[in-house]
Amino acid sequence: MSNQFGIYSEQYTNDYSKEQNEQFTAAFDAITQQFVAGLNEGVPADAASIQDAVRQHYEFCSQFWKPTREAYKSLALSYIMPSPYRDTYEGIAEGLGKYHYDAIVIWADNNL
Repeated sequence: MSNQFGIYSEQYTNDYSKEQNEQFTAAFDAITQQFVAGLNEGVPADAASIQDAVRQHYEFCSQFWKPTREAYKSLALSYIMPSPYRDTYEGIAEGLGKYHYDAIVIWADNNL
């Protein structure tokens, strides 16, 4: 890996305005909070509400990158393997990375 965020991350450039970045952050936070709520309430990763949150997450990611099934599941792996993504999710709620991973794998297998 060329850096802590992945082999291809250096290809990403952020040419968005401050306002656009704030909108992206707010949208991503809202999606993440759906996963947090589901985790805290004991909602299964395959529940319709959580699978809808995954759909929203996929659509959010698709603004920047169109992942295939395997690529999207690989992204989900970064939520459970040692990475800054895992650290971020675990900092929000213990078990969130695994919960999000499980939900993504289910959604990807059924929809991609």
